Amino acid sequence: MADETENLTLAWMRRLDEKFDRVLEELSELRQRVTAIELGLAGVRRDIALVAESVALTNARIDRIDTRLERIERRAGLVEAP
Repeated sequence: MADETENLTLAWMRRLDEKFDRVLEELSELRQRVTAIELGLAGVRRDIALVAESVALTNARIDRIDTRLERIERRAGLVEAP
């Protein structure tokens, strides 16, 4: 009877050990996936920052063109000087 109890205990512990190993494998996979998501998010943030910088530069350039156009129109007499 004692051997039977010991065998059942060992079998139960082996099953727990197998389940624990599967949990560790899944945890490792989840860590890898989270790392990939973090890297992807960092890339998206970088892209957004580049787009924002590009928009700011474009707006500044348009403002300079607008100023130059107004000056040309005034010199050509197309609009009244303020």
